[in-house]
Amino acid sequence: MNLGFVEWDSRENVLKNRFAFQSALGARKLPLVALKQIHSDSVLRFDAPSSEPCHGDASITNHSNMLLAVQTADCVPILLVDKRNRAIAAIHAGWRGTLHRIAMKTIGHMQMQFGTKAADLLAAIGPSIGGCCYEVGTEVASEFRSQFPHASDWFDELRTGDEPNPLQWLNMRPPGHQPPPKNVLLDLRKANRAQLLDAGLNSRNIFVSDLCTACRRDLFFSYRKEGALTGRHMSAIGILPI
Repeated sequence: MNLGFVEWDSRENVLKNRFAFQSALGARKLPLVALKQIHSDSVLRFDAPSSEPCHGDASITNHSNMLLAVQTADCVPILLVDKRNRAIAAIHAGWRGTLHRIAMKTIGHMQMQFGTKAADLLAAIGPSIGGCCYEVGTEVASEFRSQFPHASDWFDELRTGDEPNPLQWLNMRPPGHQPPPKNVLLDLRKANRAQLLDAGLNSRNIFVSDLCTACRRDLFFSYRKEGALTGRHMSAIGILPI
């Protein structure tokens, strides 16, 4: 069931699917706050639903009159709950957002605006592409290595493309015409879990799905595997009225 406005699906069908999705959650009367995601580290606060599309990749609120949502088709959806202060967040973390610490920045916004303590937070990391399937270029690995001391834990092999190759002469190519370095595998779920821990969450309060969207195309959409013709999942969170 596609929940995103994509070129191959009609708006009417997507709205019908979203209604079914919200009905299954028991939240069909709540306005849905779904951002125009731009692979950024932008965190937006909502005190009321917006009538205009808002660009960003994380939303926070402490109001019960809306449902915060993110759309994914390989990227990592993260939902946060602060039960003590009745505040929530929905985060979309692709590799760019992860590199720029969007999960940690969202927690920082919750701390400043709602008085949230990281140790009180519950976090759910939903289905996303796994470290088994998510290939990125060595330039991405280089960027992560420059930002995180433990980046090597998130890659199958942390190669940056700058490593010397003493056997280059074997391929008989002249200098400067060597083949590009092979891609590496990045585990975005592991990277975001590590950032949640660094922000102060307790490990027992972080719940991580081990389902890979690329492996389980019988259940999920995968942009990496299906390209522009794939759909979008939705992860949503709201606050029950008192």
